[in-house]
Amino acid sequence: MRHADRVAFPENLLAGDERVVKHLHPHWLTVFVPAVLFILVVGISSFLVAVIPEGEAQDILRIVVLALAVIVLILLVVIPVLRWRTTHYVITTHRVMVRSGILSRHGKDIGLTRITDVSYAQSLWDRIIGAGTLTIESAGEGPPQVFANIPNSDETQQLINHLVEEDEQDRARDSAQYLGEAYRDREDPPTPRAD
Repeated sequence: MRHADRVAFPENLLAGDERVVKHLHPHWLTVFVPAVLFILVVGISSFLVAVIPEGEAQDILRIVVLALAVIVLILLVVIPVLRWRTTHYVITTHRVMVRSGILSRHGKDIGLTRITDVSYAQSLWDRIIGAGTLTIESAGEGPPQVFANIPNSDETQQLINHLVEEDEQDRARDSAQYLGEAYRDREDPPTPRAD
């Protein structure tokens, strides 16, 4: 079974025979609070701008209210949304890649051959919204990698397990084919020369 989510991801990060199987961002509820805050800040600042009494200080007070609203929007709305948008969980036919960061970037690649265990955990709330925490353990990579707010974490866990098994089978088949060819080459008698 192959999954082929066609999602734009930089092709220069992929090996020649590697393809993206699934591309995720953190669950959309991670931007729910910023969206609510956006509505509240815009509503409250609009109300305050409208109720400022007329007078000499009216223009200055309106500018102050709008400036504060812009600062709050940048800190509590724009940055969290950009952080969500620039966090990528990419599962390919060779590895699991994580990329994050707005201005500076951070990345982690976990090869399918190194993955020893994949598990997920869901609270009751996570089950309701369809999210969870994914934990990937890999040989020689130090502590397990924990990824929170993964959409459909149970399906993602099953997909990674499936890809790991598929990768092991492909490697075993390639190894058997290589050994079979090497064995055949040793077994074939030399062909006599016709002089």
